[in-house]
Amino acid sequence: MTKSLHTRPDSPCIAICSTAQGDPICQGCGRTFEEVTNWVVMTQAEKDVVWERIESERTALRYTTYKERAL
Repeated sequence: MTKSLHTRPDSPCIAICSTAQGDPICQGCGRTFEEVTNWVVMTQAEKDVVWERIESERTALRYTTYKERAL
């Protein structure tokens, strides 16, 4: 299911950035290091592709509840 652009935040970031710690994929938002660093210069179409991938994978912390993160 593709979400409307109006229902997505500007960025998938949830301020738990593990790429800053050396992870190739951010545990917080699910983006690659390259996607995180290039986000501000990516086109909307490129961002949509990233959003669709991370929404389908749903492995990043952004898709858990705070209760689940504490476990």
